[in-house]
Amino acid sequence: MSPEEVSSPDKGDLPVGTERGSEVHEESCPFAASRGVLDHARRWDALADSASLCDNDGPERAVEEGAREAWRESVRCIGRLHWQSLQVVDARSITDPDSVFEACVKHLETATNGGRIVPTQTVFGRWEDPGREIRIWNHQLIRYAGYRQPDGGFLGDPMNVEFTEIVRALGWRPPSAPGAFDLLPLVIQCGEQLQVRELPPSVVLEVELEHPEHEWFHALGLKWYALPTLSDMLLATGKELYPCAPFNGWYMGTEIGSRNLGDEGRYNLLPVIAERLGLDCKRSLLWKDRSLVVLNEAVLHSFEREGVRMVDHHSASREFLKFCNREEQAGREVQAEWSWIVPPVAGSATGVFHRTYQLQPRLPNFLLQQEPWRTQRGRELLGRFS
Repeated sequence: MSPEEVSSPDKGDLPVGTERGSEVHEESCPFAASRGVLDHARRWDALADSASLCDNDGPERAVEEGAREAWRESVRCIGRLHWQSLQVVDARSITDPDSVFEACVKHLETATNGGRIVPTQTVFGRWEDPGREIRIWNHQLIRYAGYRQPDGGFLGDPMNVEFTEIVRALGWRPPSAPGAFDLLPLVIQCGEQLQVRELPPSVVLEVELEHPEHEWFHALGLKWYALPTLSDMLLATGKELYPCAPFNGWYMGTEIGSRNLGDEGRYNLLPVIAERLGLDCKRSLLWKDRSLVVLNEAVLHSFEREGVRMVDHHSASREFLKFCNREEQAGREVQAEWSWIVPPVAGSATGVFHRTYQLQPRLPNFLLQQEPWRTQRGRELLGRFS
């Protein structure tokens, strides 16, 4: 519902999906030669791909219109019914790291809205050249650190281990006693400037997790943040590129319960939950299913307890089918990636499972973007500021 995860293992931890793709920048044409289809699974780089993605003769769009249509066309997002409600903040005149940071803090404050999440996108300057490039290096504005442990395991979020090591090389110091939910700082690039800034805790709303029936659950010390704000995607309107345009919706519960907390490559809590439930993990693999249900019950219960906007996967599935009907009535065929739209639990119990979708992405759209530290200009900045 959110985009995460228009990303990673958080299959939708954000309004658009963003599973991390190949780290190698492909040399081939970004559009399939036979169909002219936009490749939504590759990672784009504004410097290398602006000619392919921008049509100078294309239609003029207000930035607000382009952002809303990009959400509507995001093939990995189940929450597109609400695309017209997106609040767009025009920050294209901002050029310095301090002002970018202030705009990000403002985004978190207004979009969180005391838990009544407002879909919001803050759009910084369009791509012109590397000297004026604006990027936020974080995958999301709010993320938890991940630390490698001497025994080969991890503390915190394993997905963020590489980025945690990058920010430490740039001067960030974790708490004296690192924990499982340490907030990462923002890394802000403005041309040749690179700045690390810590978010004020007051703008990060977090929800402590408990279960409505199992009293032991609260003692696990689990929590998650309320606002999933993708900050590393490329807003491509068809005429212009915006490499820095943080975007949020609200969470679908399974993004946290099933993916962020449940995946083996993330917090991997299913064995912990199964042990607390007294399940025999050797007799049947269904212990995973039962543990997933408990995790998701805790997430939905806790967010509702705190009055934080969230949608369950059954409601989100019904909303997506309503979106499909509206698009068909408007004469547009919905483009969607089935494996991202179908929820990670109870898939066949939802309506989205039982239909197929065209997958021919089009612009405007939100595209995966090459991680800044993997580009030549990003490596040079790292070398200079580390």
